[in-house]
Amino acid sequence: MTVPGILWLTRDFRFKDNPALLAAIKQGPLLPVFFIDRLLMAQGAASRWRLERALYSFDAELRRRTGGAGVIILRGEPDLLLGELADRTGARQVHQSDWPAPDMRSLQDRVRAALQRHGNELVLHPGHLLVHPQLVRTQEGGCYRVFTPFARALRFVGPDRPAREAPGQIRPYRVTEGADPAGLDLAPDLHRGRSVLERFALTAGEAAAHDRLDAFLDGISGYADNRDRPDIDATSGLSEHLAVGEISPRTIWTIARMRAEAEPARAADIEKFLSEVIWREFAWHLLLEFPHMATTAWREGWADFPWREANDDSRKWCRGETGMALVDAGLREMRVTGRMHNRVRMVVASWLTKHLLTDWRLGLSHFADSLTDWDPASNAMNWQWVAGCGPDAAPYFRIFNPEKQAEQHDPEGRYRRRWLAGWMGTPSAEAQAYLESAPSPWKLSQVWNAGGAVTVKSGRELALQAYADFRTQQHEA
Repeated sequence: MTVPGILWLTRDFRFKDNPALLAAIKQGPLLPVFFIDRLLMAQGAASRWRLERALYSFDAELRRRTGGAGVIILRGEPDLLLGELADRTGARQVHQSDWPAPDMRSLQDRVRAALQRHGNELVLHPGHLLVHPQLVRTQEGGCYRVFTPFARALRFVGPDRPAREAPGQIRPYRVTEGADPAGLDLAPDLHRGRSVLERFALTAGEAAAHDRLDAFLDGISGYADNRDRPDIDATSGLSEHLAVGEISPRTIWTIARMRAEAEPARAADIEKFLSEVIWREFAWHLLLEFPHMATTAWREGWADFPWREANDDSRKWCRGETGMALVDAGLREMRVTGRMHNRVRMVVASWLTKHLLTDWRLGLSHFADSLTDWDPASNAMNWQWVAGCGPDAAPYFRIFNPEKQAEQHDPEGRYRRRWLAGWMGTPSAEAQAYLESAPSPWKLSQVWNAGGAVTVKSGRELALQAYADFRTQQHEA
């Protein structure tokens, strides 16, 4: 009896640096399986749509390497189906690339228990992170809570090397069950937003990720200065490829360091870029240590801060109708493309949590539903960082001024003009696309309107007063 190597696909849609794939291939003919389960469907619509594109691209490449056999797509829960699949095929192990999000950890525990009842085993493989978290610890053995010493320690330890092997032709284990990837619709709740996302999406797939990395490194000169400019295409655009595992951080690190050694004139900009890769790593190490980071304030005492629940201001924020140009431009960019420039993300988040005094978890949820590069660790840490209640956080009294930020980082207004219909000129295609994508009940104005109930000055004053009152109450308590 031919026994397959079962690969449980989750967010590892690549052939290079995929130890789980290599282990499954060595065990026997490859049986790759992907589940449409509760955990997947609980994700935001945009990230589900992006994952579907990653799955489709991976499946097409797999069929090329196997002579026609693709991914087995099953509807149901892995802890209920994997044991039966292993029993039926005779496989003793199921291999998975570890995606260490808290909900996935819980699912892995259930799968592990189910497989053990059948005498089988779940084998987790590295690849989502640069290095195993247990290798980057403080002298006391704990988790680093501040980025700078974490980055120093990680650079000292050094990232893991990518897997050297890459499969060529793959022997498949052929079965007749499973859905056709071409007929999937993992994000029916995108509604009008789907056709717009399709027009403005980046190319998906592993080959596109490597092409993007090469092109970025070719033009990286000036990155350290230009990465904060949303009006300039200066960032890598790799975040969504990383989010769905079309390229590994270890591969990015290795290629970038090789380029830095070969081209010393670009080394400083490359090192700055790698510090952003380490920031992503920092978020994941923290999430592993504090799995409730997406729902609970990191800093002690912040649970009682008087955040506002959902309100008219927050609803206008979600719709890109705050009347603050840079804030609204960022929110509209996110709806149209599934992405938002990192500098603008900070300004947008600060406006919600500081000027509008609205709970950071509402913003986190909106981003989680809207981003194609959604990452549970980065999303949680960055929202808490801006709100002032998170690890290594900016102090609460650091309040981004969107007008000054726009003057500094979008000096000619190109970014705002691109995303705001009627702002300083004829509406762009992108600005019109936002209006096309918005739900009809929103009843958006066809021309963006400046000004709102909250101004830069009034919002800042309210935020500082709320913080002062909060500190007083803490002291009295």
